[in-house]
Parts: sequence; C-alpha cells; structure tokens
Amino acid sequence: MTLSLQNIIPQINAKIHGTISTAEIDLVSIDSRSMQNNENTLFFALSGSNYDAHHYISELIDKGVQNFVVTYIPENLEGKATFYVVQNTKNALQQFAAYYRNLFHFPIIGITGSNGKTIVKEWLNFLLSPDYNIIRSPKSYNSQVGVPLSVLAINEKHNLGIFEAGISTVNEMEALQKIIKPSIGILTNIGSAHDEGFANIGEKIKEKIKLFKDVEVLIYNKNKTIEQFLPCIDIHVNDKNQASKTFNWSFKEKDADVFISKSTLLDKTVLNIIYKNAAFDIKVPFLDDASVENAIHCLMVLLYFNYSIETIENRIDLLYPVEMRLKVKNGINNTTIIDDSYSSDFQSLKIALDFLESQKQHKKKTLILSDIFQSGLSNDELYTRVSQLVIANKIHRVIGIGETISNYKTKFINCGTFKSTDDFMEAFDSLTFENETLLVKGARSFEFEKIVTLLEQKTHETVLEINLNAITHNLSYYKSKLKPTTKLMVMVKAFGYGNGGFEIAKLLEHLKVDYLGVAFADEGISLKIAGIKTKIMVLNPENTSFPSIIQYELEPEIYCMKGLNAFLKITEQKKLVGYPIHIKIDTGMHRLGFQEQDLPVLIETLKNTPSIKVKSILSHLATSDDLENRNFANQQINLFEHLSTKIIQELEINPIRHILNTSGISNFGESQYDMVRLGIGLYGISNDDKEQKYLENVSTLKSVISQIRVIQKGESVGYSRRFVADSTTKIATIPIGYADGIARSWGNQVGYVTIRNKKAAILGSICMDMLMVDCTEIDCTEGDSVIIFGENPTVKLIAEKTNTIPYEILTSISQRVKRVFYRV
Repeated sequence: MTLSLQNIIPQINAKIHGTISTAEIDLVSIDSRSMQNNENTLFFALSGSNYDAHHYISELIDKGVQNFVVTYIPENLEGKATFYVVQNTKNALQQFAAYYRNLFHFPIIGITGSNGKTIVKEWLNFLLSPDYNIIRSPKSYNSQVGVPLSVLAINEKHNLGIFEAGISTVNEMEALQKIIKPSIGILTNIGSAHDEGFANIGEKIKEKIKLFKDVEVLIYNKNKTIEQFLPCIDIHVNDKNQASKTFNWSFKEKDADVFISKSTLLDKTVLNIIYKNAAFDIKVPFLDDASVENAIHCLMVLLYFNYSIETIENRIDLLYPVEMRLKVKNGINNTTIIDDSYSSDFQSLKIALDFLESQKQHKKKTLILSDIFQSGLSNDELYTRVSQLVIANKIHRVIGIGETISNYKTKFINCGTFKSTDDFMEAFDSLTFENETLLVKGARSFEFEKIVTLLEQKTHETVLEINLNAITHNLSYYKSKLKPTTKLMVMVKAFGYGNGGFEIAKLLEHLKVDYLGVAFADEGISLKIAGIKTKIMVLNPENTSFPSIIQYELEPEIYCMKGLNAFLKITEQKKLVGYPIHIKIDTGMHRLGFQEQDLPVLIETLKNTPSIKVKSILSHLATSDDLENRNFANQQINLFEHLSTKIIQELEINPIRHILNTSGISNFGESQYDMVRLGIGLYGISNDDKEQKYLENVSTLKSVISQIRVIQKGESVGYSRRFVADSTTKIATIPIGYADGIARSWGNQVGYVTIRNKKAAILGSICMDMLMVDCTEIDCTEGDSVIIFGENPTVKLIAEKTNTIPYEILTSISQRVKRVFYRV
C-alpha cells in the first residue's frame, strides 16, 4: 500500500492540526510497540474501555512517526506532529479501508461462519495460488480491526482476494461487508462458538450472512435453518426463474446443486460427487467431519471456477493440516524458537516479527526465512522491503533458504543463504545456534518443520500448550471492569501458576501492565536476569533475600517490624534514598501483615526513614470468591480503609492502595482503590460460572498414546489390580503420571482424558510416569494426540472431582513437562 495523505484524509472526515506531509504512506499501524513504525507510518490511535493508544503517541514521535489519526491531541503534543482528529478512530480506520478496497476491481472471496474460516482460507490459497496472485488475511485477522488491516495490504499486482470475517455480536458485520465487499461468499459451519453474543442461532445466522448481500454467488451447506434467512439479504433460494445467487451442497438434500455421499478408504475420505448430471469421486486426505466439510467448501469454489475434474482431484488430494499458530519452543543451546514454519508471505512476516519482539528471550535475534511467495511485488521491491523490516526489527542474523532469496543475499547484513532446506540441514553441524531467539518462517513447500525438529530441545511427548491470545483476551476482560485510573498488577508467581514465568511476564510487559507480582525473590530475580523491565513486587520476601532484592531492583512487601528493621538496616548501610517498599496490613486473613496494634510503632519508624519510600499499602481478602461471606469481605475493606488512611495521614504520603484479587475485581469493584491484583483469572479460571463463559482457556495439557493393547475379561490394569475388566477392553497407555503433576485421586475411573473428542476413562492407579485409559469405543491408534486437560476436561472439573482447587492442578504440572507458547 502506498498512498498520499492528501488522498487519505478526505475519506475519514478528519480535522487537520499541523501540516500535511507530501510523503507517501506505506504503513498503517495500530500497535505502538511495533518496531516497524517509522516516518512513513500513519498511526490510528485506537481506544476502548480498557486501553487508549493516545497514551503512547509521545513514544511514537520519538521513533519518527509524524502522522496520527486521533480523537484528541494528547497534552503537550500540539505542534510536535500532524494530527487528524476524528470522532472515532476505529470507524476512521474502517472508512479508510473501505475506500481503499474500492480502488481494486478483482474477485474477492469473503468467508464467515462459526468454525473453519481460517482453514478454508488457507486451503483456498493453496488450491488457487498456481493460477492467481492472491492477497489473503494473515493468520486469523478477521476482526473489526484485523479485516481493515488485511485489506490495506492489497496492491496492484493482486488479482484475487480471500478474506475472512469474524463477529462476536450483532451490528458488526455491516462494517466488515463494506470493507471486504466480496463477490463470492462462503458460509462455513455454523456452530456454538461465540454464542454468548447472540440471542439465538437464528440471530447469529442473520447477522453473519450480511456479509453476502452483494455477492455474485453464495456457497453453503444446504439446510433449512440457513435457507430461511437468505431472503433477508435478497438471495433467492431455488428460484429457477431467476439467476440464482446460491451454489449449495448437501449430504442429505438431493436437490442441492452438488449432492455428495462419502465413504472411507484407509486414511482418506472418498466423496462421490453428483454435479450437473455427472458423477465423479474426489479423495480428501482426512477422516474427521470438520476437515471434510472444510474441504468440500474449497471443492465448491473450484467447481464454480470451472476447474477440470482432474485438476480438482489432484489438488484436493494434496491438502494438509493447517497450523494456525505461532509457537514458542525451547531450543538447543539455550535458544528460543518461534515456529512459524508453514507460511511465508510479506504480511505474515510483519506479524511474526512483531511477535518475535514481544517474545524475544535473548538480545540476539536470528531470522531463518524461505523464499516469499505471492507478495504482489517484484522480487527487487519485495526483498528491499524485507530488508527494511529486518533492519527495523534489529535482526542480528538472517539465514535465507531458497533460490530467490539467495539471489538477494547482499540486501541483508550478516546473511547466509542455502538453495534448499536439505542444503541447510547438511550444513547444520557447522552452524552455531546458542543464546538467541530464532524466528523460523518458511513456505510449506520448504518443509521447515524439519529445521524446527533439529533446533528443538528434545523432551518427552507430553506438552503444556499456553495460548497467549487467550491470556491477552482474559487480561482485556478484567481491564474492562476497571476505572481508567486503576493500575493493574498481574501475578506471575509459582512459574506463572504453572504456565511459565518469563514467557507470560514478557507478554504482560508488552501489554504494559503496571506491576508483576511474585512470591519469592528468586522468582523476581530470574525475571530480571531474563530482561524483564516492568516493576516487580515480591510478596513473601525472606529477610536473607533483601540484599538480592536491592541488587536486582525488586520491590519488597514488608509485613512485620522485624522485616522492616532488617530492610532499613541494609538500605541505610547502602546509603539508599527512597527505595520503594510495600506495606502489608492484616485485615482478617491472618496470614501476613501488620495488625492495628502494630501501627503506632510502624508509623513512628517510617517517619524518619529517608532510605525507603512507602510505594503502596495493601491487604488481601479472604472471602472475595464467596458471596455468602460478603459481610466479612466488607469488614476487611472497611478496616483497610481505616488503617491505610491512618498511615497516610500520619506520614503525609500518597501511596498506591490495593486490596482486590481476581474475585475481588468482579465482586467488589467499588473498592478498586488505586490498583488491583489479577491472578488466576488471567489464566482463564473464575469462581463464578457466569463469568467463566467470558474467559478463554489458556492451558491445554497434551500427550500421546504410547501403546494400545486388548485385555480380556478378568485381566487387570496397573498396580494393585485396582481395575479388573468385566469384558474385552481396549487399553491405551499415556506417558504422563503423578511425577508430571496428575493427582492419583484422578485415577480409578474418577477422571478421564479426551481422545478424538471422546472421553476415555482412566483405569486403575495413575503411575509415576504413565496412566492407562479405556479406549474400547474410540477409533484411535498409537501416536494419536490425547488431551489431559483443557477445554475437556477442564481444570475446574478436575479440581471439583479431586476435592481441591484449580490453583493446585495448574501449579502441580512438573517442570519436566515442556511448555509450548503459541499465538493464533
């Protein structure tokens, strides 16, 4: 995208403050943290109930950005840049994208539905790319903001677009329709995802199909539930007297445009297609219903485009599982790997580089990159832009793999190239990878998964997958409950509640939380050594850790006079001035803290102590999650108000005050004071079932089937023969046990795992390193994936059945279980 500001500004009805630059804009940005922001950036300062990008404009000006679309001009910045003031910056972004979309006149495929949007998009890109220069949404950029950013990547060389549109409630699709303006529509599976935003399934369908009001054709699975709503957008169904706007398929309705029956052949699904009075077979390389349905939507597009049966058969047979996530993995020699080994296009490279910056764990950054396809740019312009991205993101080393990127080696500093992935692998032992973060990004044809396998630290096959998007979502949910002035501390103690300390802390720092909370000094020291700069409070410091706390600039919670005197002694010896401390008051938890009778001595001691400064005063609610004990919580809050006010008045200070934890944020929002402390809620767990549906699952513990055996009636499983079969039973052994954190009380048919979306009861005692399950009714094989917990069973369910709390389940997961962090 390259446009002049003179063309852009009239489209968004902005009032101009400053001088319109004659320079062309080649980047539209909404992320102040992106290292790609520069003098040619037009920055849209989006704001919402829990964020406001206007706060970061000063930092962006320092980086060279000069053009901002805003709803107001931040204080003291008038004249320091050019501001385009609008009523709503998100609407302005959408208006600009709709204008830009109308500059191009080639077919656009618009996809919506509850499930399968991204997979259908990626498969269509694969199937049609031999014949078209395609622009498509990167990853799952399908939101009110993601869609305009996707469309703004179109350039003059593209001749087909594929964009997905996702909505979560009513009155959202109309704006996306104006931006995408599809000529071909695909309605994928309509399921229960995001149901909470709609009154019923009918309302959801009616809203989603608004995307298709101007399409030439709508492709969908023919059924009465959908068809009753198509007239709402003037799409005629089965009206043979008019040119039909629909092109439908069905397994059941024989009057569908394409009637399909299916069977299985080994590891493939065979589709018998009846279309235009002709019959033919297509093999789909999947067995599960979701993948087959997604493949059929792609097949329908190929039929609509009049591809030959032979071409359709050959291409559909090559479909592959789509990896929709950027994964963070531990690598060899103290490296961190960001695995994006299944896509290589310019837009997704920009996204991956931003993710690299948010998750880098080492100063040194290396990019392993294949040839880039479908940019719509000449190779000279493309690799010039890639080089500029590499420079902007301060990449230390580039390893290029492919014939084309090898020809442009000189455009990169510190670059080595290989003609193929095999060439790289042959030279692997002569290359050095250590103490660095590696972004591995390659087109699928380069099979970069082989490179990831070489680089990855080898551990056993059980992994805990951490969804960083879900953490961001949950953080936003709780921030939406806060006043704009309320600060936020997020707890990352106990290895991030078992999910991973540094990786989550790095994301939270990227999201600009005010404080991180840890239990002990060594947790905070590890984060500081790893490069975390956000302020860290140590909630349970031991006196012996005070020198280290000061050395690493951590901030201790002080909860007794012994601790205060010990800390004062060290700060005075070191001649420190105003070192921050946090005073803990006991208001009824009776765990740690100063009690009311301690205040006279505490206040007197603090009156003449220039070496320290009371940064905050805090307490902790004992019953914030139990509304039957609301009166006790209110007593605590009232006592906190009384005692903290006494300290403030006596010392004439203005500290941060905070008492609310996760449940407190939801149940006692009127007592936010100056800061709140978010804990288990960040990780997707609420004590309130109504609130739980608004949170996203963060952690999924996965393993695999090591072995399958069949036992007969009377045979037993495991130690002490606690399970004896009463009939022929198929048993699967899973390589995870109580040494990995799975409670033995979850065994003996109390608990279950999920294999191929079906429950498999745990049989007999859980062993140290293994457990056995009943998979008699499940069509599974050795090597199949197994869900230990996640969406089903949930951590909350396991906690309820084993008479404990979710905290214990999460924090019990052993460090020998590899953590894999990913972003969708």
